[in-house]
Amino acid sequence: MALYKFDKSIDLFVRATKKIPNGIYGHVSPALAVPGEFPYYAASGKGSRYTDVDGNEFIDYMCAYGPMVLGYNHPEVEAAVAAQRERGNCLNHPGEVMVQLAEALTDIVPFADWAVFAKNGSDVTTWALQVAREHTQKRKIIMARGTYHGAHAWCTPGHGGIIDEDRAQIKYFKFNDIDSFYKVIEEHRGDIAGCIMTPYHHPTFADQIMPAEGWWKKIQKACNDEGIVLILDDVRAGFRLDLRGSQEYFGFSPDMACYCKALGNCYPISSCVGRDYLKGAASRVFLTGSYWNSAVPMVAALTVIKVLKETNGIQKMMDFGNKLSKSLIDLAKSHGLQYKFTGPPTIPFPSFANENNFFRNQRFCSEITRRGSFFHPSHNWFVSTAHSDEDLKETLKAADEAFAIVKKEFGS
Repeated sequence: MALYKFDKSIDLFVRATKKIPNGIYGHVSPALAVPGEFPYYAASGKGSRYTDVDGNEFIDYMCAYGPMVLGYNHPEVEAAVAAQRERGNCLNHPGEVMVQLAEALTDIVPFADWAVFAKNGSDVTTWALQVAREHTQKRKIIMARGTYHGAHAWCTPGHGGIIDEDRAQIKYFKFNDIDSFYKVIEEHRGDIAGCIMTPYHHPTFADQIMPAEGWWKKIQKACNDEGIVLILDDVRAGFRLDLRGSQEYFGFSPDMACYCKALGNCYPISSCVGRDYLKGAASRVFLTGSYWNSAVPMVAALTVIKVLKETNGIQKMMDFGNKLSKSLIDLAKSHGLQYKFTGPPTIPFPSFANENNFFRNQRFCSEITRRGSFFHPSHNWFVSTAHSDEDLKETLKAADEAFAIVKKEFGS
């Protein structure tokens, strides 16, 4: 199998470093994969695949780091978007579609009585904290240590420009350690406005951790008893576990939930939904942005919800995710290798079971990516409704060669 080269990507990156801090920044930085072994710039996408600036085509198991859920350039989404774009996108006022989308979200999310919209996950997680503080008139927010909730100062994994005051009112507990959670409440009782958590623990550079039996029921009860607003950060997992929200998959009910990524199938939109008792506080916390009322992404989101519902899209992704993980684990075994998956089938995190670094995974993902299947070595993957059995067959052919290289270089 011919190996891809990334000459134009690298040339572009060199140009970029002269004009853009870090060249490419944030979660898509080349430094978080294997520099020189992965594409840096994309050119186009269709279905489950995208093409880089060097003309290499990849079956995409990162799905644009989550926003692609139905496939790139999905025909029904693009038709709806094109019709709205012709009428107008960003105008002086919101369009009717804003009301329609709010109605659609509150119809499908069982606990939701209202919805607001923004562009990024960070926009709505940060706003949700303010709503909790406004409602309770308390200061502190509690969260699981090591969780990613966005790029704002209170939660960013970065260090530059952060001062102690940015996080003075953020208190931490350990995910799945209920005693740790209770201890934080006891230490700060009477001053906790909200608790924000992802539906399961998905840190970067580490295995994903599913909630322990009874975890969410205990969390919800404690928050209810203490008057703490329970905020679900469903930005990453939303619309890949259950169309009604990830709380339905895990069996609990928060007070607010934040969505982004899969909501718009690559169009920029995020949302926060909440219970009626928080509507007054939500109306008092200022929320705006120059493009936050733009109609095109809202039409895209409405269409995504419609298509996922009509095609049973969540189950389709679950089925493909299960086949992907089982096939790769079995193939690795045939090479005498120990490969594992953690997290849900639709948002898997793979790694080699017998290593505590990413050397094997970096090598494996580099080799398979250069053969046309984009695997990230240190971030969870995503699957979409566009992935097919033909994609899996092609991926396994490349994986067979990549596993053989790992076995030769690292042994079992």
